[in-house]
Amino acid sequence: MAPGMWLSHECYNDEKRINVSGLELSLNALASYPYPYLPILENTDDATWFPTLSKHETGNHKRLKRTTSIAESIGSNIGFNYSGGSSITIDSIDGSIARNSSTTSLNNRPKLHFRDHIWNYTQRYLAAEAMEEAAAAIIGSSEERTEEDGGRDGVRLVQLLISCAEAVACRDKSHASALLSELRDNTLVFGSSFQRVASCFVQGLADRLALVQPLGTVGFIAPSMNIMDTASEKKEEALRLVYDICPHIQFGHFVANSAILEAFEGENFVHVVDLGMTLGLSHGHQWRRLLQNLANRAGQPPCLRITGVGLGVERFQIIGDGLEAYADSLGINLEFSAVESNLENLRPEDIEVHDGEVLVVNSILQLHCVVKESRGALNSVLRIIHELSPKVLVLVEQDSSLNGPFFLGRFMEALHYYSAIFDSLDAMLPKYDTRRAKMEQFYFAEEIKNIVSCEGPARVERHERVDQWRRRMSRAGFQAAPIKILSQAKQWLTKINACEGYTIVEEKGCLVLGWKSKPIVAVSCWKC
Repeated sequence: MAPGMWLSHECYNDEKRINVSGLELSLNALASYPYPYLPILENTDDATWFPTLSKHETGNHKRLKRTTSIAESIGSNIGFNYSGGSSITIDSIDGSIARNSSTTSLNNRPKLHFRDHIWNYTQRYLAAEAMEEAAAAIIGSSEERTEEDGGRDGVRLVQLLISCAEAVACRDKSHASALLSELRDNTLVFGSSFQRVASCFVQGLADRLALVQPLGTVGFIAPSMNIMDTASEKKEEALRLVYDICPHIQFGHFVANSAILEAFEGENFVHVVDLGMTLGLSHGHQWRRLLQNLANRAGQPPCLRITGVGLGVERFQIIGDGLEAYADSLGINLEFSAVESNLENLRPEDIEVHDGEVLVVNSILQLHCVVKESRGALNSVLRIIHELSPKVLVLVEQDSSLNGPFFLGRFMEALHYYSAIFDSLDAMLPKYDTRRAKMEQFYFAEEIKNIVSCEGPARVERHERVDQWRRRMSRAGFQAAPIKILSQAKQWLTKINACEGYTIVEEKGCLVLGWKSKPIVAVSCWKC
């Protein structure tokens, strides 16, 4: 429990209030709350407040008012007992509040211990603080862009987006549709960076609204898939542009190859298992650079095996054939093989390991796709990797908390995260550059729409912060292997002529690429 947190309940003229660290919640007020429910979500065991911008607070001093949603503020049917034998029960399904003359109505309901109440309210308070900070950052950045763009009302656009997200979460179709119509009039594919990113979120909100089902039904049902495994020609072109223009993926490849080369030092037989096979990039860029580095090292280069794992082995085999020919031109013996399997169905026997070889596992923007609600899929994959006993596992992931249990919290964090990315694209390319439009609409917009519109198995873009990955990896039996190439990474960033504004920092042994202090991609290494 956070320092200074406390919980009390008081009775004033039959009005029941709960006080959490100075934030007072009137239960009578909840009964008249205009939205008696908020979104059907995957996890309703916790609770949170959602920030709403006050119409009186759009001046220089921008703050967020904390309002309470019923379905998310009380995860299951919870009763609060007060003096005098009366009780108040809040139903998590429809948000109704029932007053009973005695506490016997709670006998058939799940009872929470006092420590559970404290934990729930602590989580709400911390979630509210995090969302307020994200919203304030978004508003601040939009204000800067507003001045640059000649007086565009960026703050108003933020307000509309948040209001629309709340209406969609509440399943208020008429209000959400009206807000979407207004948003479409104010978001342009070739507008300011925030207008462009807002247009992607508008698409996601519209898709989510179209999937809204009547109350009592749960989830958004669609087959589980990895977006990059079913990429269209336009998506593949957008991926190539992201690789060539943005340093995000190249940064992951550079740090991963440095860690792999260190693991291969002094070894004669080495084996790399590539989960996702370099995102399907047609030329196998990461492994071509590794082969170059191996050829330039003193001494006889080791015999190298690469196993690509993923769907679409025909494409992988074409990449592998090209890598074998390139390795042969460098005098390196390379053997390539492919395993057709998604990560959730991967088995230890699928990976052929030879005696005497050193194994490395490489995951570039892949493992977040198996972070499901139950964590069973990810745990299964990590258990298989652990059984292979690799010398090092290189993990490259987007560094953002986009897998929270609450839709509005994910929406705010995603808006903050992708606003920074679109801002960086604004600095790198001219306003009407079609390459930028392709990257935004066919790569980043696809991620945004998946985060905003999908739930359940269909939501595969489940990015998490490096601290969350650290906890997951530790629970799976892995130990952190600190990356100590910060100076080399900064030199690399200068060498590729990355746009000014990109930074690389070390965070507890991991390297993080950011844009103007906003983390974008993190690389960590792990050993068994």
